[in-house]
Amino acid sequence: MDRDVALRDYLSRLLSWGEAHMTFDSAVAEFPPDQMNARPPNVPYTPWQLLEHMRITQWDILGFIRDRRHMSPEWPEGYWPAKEEQAGEARWRETIQAFREDLAALQALASDPTTDLYAPIPHGDGQTTLREILLAADHNSFHLGEFAILRQVMGSWPKDREE
Repeated sequence: MDRDVALRDYLSRLLSWGEAHMTFDSAVAEFPPDQMNARPPNVPYTPWQLLEHMRITQWDILGFIRDRRHMSPEWPEGYWPAKEEQAGEARWRETIQAFREDLAALQALASDPTTDLYAPIPHGDGQTTLREILLAADHNSFHLGEFAILRQVMGSWPKDREE
C-alpha cells in the first residue's frame, strides 16, 4: 500500500477510534437523560458540558484548518459552556450530532489526497493539517475516556452492558 494512502487511512481510523479505544457512539449510547446535567462528586462539569467541550474544541480545530477568518474562542472559558449551563434532550442530541459532523469533516480532510498534510497552514504559526488532526484525535480520546469513567462513577451504563 502506498505510504500516503496508508497514513490517510490510519488518520481517518484514528479519529473515529474503534481499534484501541471505545467509539464516540458507544460512549454516548443509551445515556440516561436525567443524568446529562448531573455533577458527579469532585467533578466541576456535567457529562453534557464535557461533550460540549469536546464539540467546541473539535469545531475550533476544524475551523482553524479550513478558514483563515475563523475566530477561536477565548482560552480557556470559550472552550467550555458556562458552569451553570444545562442541556435538555434536544441540546444533548445537537451536541452529539454536531460532534459527529465535524468528526466526519476531519476524516474527509485526512482522507482527501489533495489535502497537504505537511504544509504549514497559511494563517497559522507553523501548524500543519497533520498536527491539527493528531491534536483533535488526542483531545477527543482523552476526554472520551474521561466521559466513560464519568459514566462508570455515575452508574449510567446500561445494566446489560458488556465490558
